[in-house]
Formats: sequence, structure tokens, C-alpha cells
Amino acid sequence: MEEYQIDIDNENENIGARIDRYLSDALNHCSRSYIQKLLEAGDIQVNDKAVKANYKLKAGDNIYICIPEPEAIEIKAEAIPLEIVYEDDDIVIVNKPKGMVVHPAPGHFEGTLVNALMYHCRDTLSSINGVLRPGIVHRIDMDTTGLVVACKNDASHRAMAEKFKVHDITRVYTAIVYNHFNEPEGIIDKPITRCKTDRKKMAVADTPAHGRCAVTHYKVLEKLSRNFSLIECRLETGRTHQIRVHMASISHPLLGDTLYGPKIKFFKTEGQALHAGTLGFTHPITGDYMEFHSDLPEEFMRILNQLRI
Repeated sequence: MEEYQIDIDNENENIGARIDRYLSDALNHCSRSYIQKLLEAGDIQVNDKAVKANYKLKAGDNIYICIPEPEAIEIKAEAIPLEIVYEDDDIVIVNKPKGMVVHPAPGHFEGTLVNALMYHCRDTLSSINGVLRPGIVHRIDMDTTGLVVACKNDASHRAMAEKFKVHDITRVYTAIVYNHFNEPEGIIDKPITRCKTDRKKMAVADTPAHGRCAVTHYKVLEKLSRNFSLIECRLETGRTHQIRVHMASISHPLLGDTLYGPKIKFFKTEGQALHAGTLGFTHPITGDYMEFHSDLPEEFMRILNQLRI
């Protein structure tokens, strides 16, 4: 059980804000819907009284939050076919298909990459990220295809995590985006934060102080028909939805990305046309540089060939 107390003083800029919205920002590991459930259960009180989600904060309010222990969740190994690109005693590289979630989360406790890796690797996945994310050092979105590295022991996991932290990883993506470009390449250096109005989305922050540093290098590979472009993106950082947010911020949202782009669905496909095709790093144990490549998946090529006509 976790307990918090927050005092709203006279100078707090959130006076007048809804309590559910304020707490979902103040406790960034809790979603707004989860905060609302705690309010309904009486686990959040203001001045020793239960309040509703639309309660407006006042100066002098004392907020008490009690987050109960999470229910024990058993993550099961599942015999899901995997495309293994590389594997040794320390790491495994998987070419993730579209539609597969990387690790279990509410609504997705089965059919994830973790479920598949638990079956494939048995008891050899690292334990650093706990029972929900064994072996997982980084992730790509459910509808993004391509290369993901997982670690089979804690030593390799710690070393790989440090590489991602200091951006010592080569990550190259291919994407189809709306609109043609006036320049052949560019750099998007815009901090990213959680969207204030939709917790499912990320957004470009107003100022660097309000977001995390995010840098994307892009290059136009091909001018396509119907005002689409094929581009390559190299990540200098790896924030949630980084490429999707950055490209949308310069009026080039990804084809199929209805979260950040037009709600129109082209070519009868679900999700964004984004493929993690290159992943390179020094091996966490041997120190040898390794680079892996994945061809564009069949669905991506089908769309690309239609736009080349």
C-alpha cells in the first residue's frame, strides 16, 4: 500500500482544477481513469471526506491518497511463434509483427512479446523489470513492426539499459508520411511530454522544462503519389511515440496513425506505417559491435507499391 498527502497552499497554480486531472498529473504513474476509480472507492479524500472526480481544488485543501496493493497477476508463457533474428546466452533479437504488444498491461495480459519470450527462453529472462516485463529493455508500439532486443540475464540487462539511457544505440526506422517535403532531410529537436487533454497521447512540450529531450533525424527516401513520402528516421533519443509525435508536429503525420494524424484509414490497414528496420549496439557482455536489419514487412511493401504507381 502506498500513501500520499498533498497540501494545496494559497499559491498553488492548480486551485480550481478538477482533482482527478490534477492528481493524474501529480502522480504520473497513475492514469486519470485509475484516479477516478480510487475516488469512487473512497481511497482519495479531501479534508478527511470522500469527494467526486469533478471536485474543484481549493486553497487549504489536504488531499490524502491511499493506493492499495495491486492484485497479483500471473503472466503465463505462451507458445506464440517468434521470428528470432539473433540469440545467444545474453540477448535475443526479435522481429516483432504488427499488432503484438511488447509487454503485459491492462487489457493485454496475453499474446504479448513477453508471453512468447517466456515460452521460448524458459527461465532465462532478466528479472530487473519484474514479473510484467521480464527481459524487456525497450519497446516499440503495438502497431509498429521491427526489431526489439530482450535480455536473458540481469548483467546484460543493466548494460543494455545504460546504453539506451546514454543514447548509445543505433535505431533506424522507415515510415510513410503525409505530404511532400521542401527539404531532403532535417532534425526535429522538440521536448515531449504527456498530452494534457488525452492521457493516451504524447505531445510536444511548450518549453524544454515541461518535457523530456527528444531528437529525431529524418531523411526523405522517396517521393510517392497521392502526396505521401517515404522517409527514414534515426532516433537520437527514444521517447514514447517519438517519431509519431515529431512528424505530426511538422505536418507530416504517419500514414495510418489515427491518433496523431487524420482519422481516415487508407489501404485497409490498422495502425501507423512504421518499421524499426535497423538496431545496432555493442554487445553488453563481449563489447563487440552488432547491427541487425529487418526487411519491410509484406503489408508495408503492399502499400508502398500502390503509392509508387
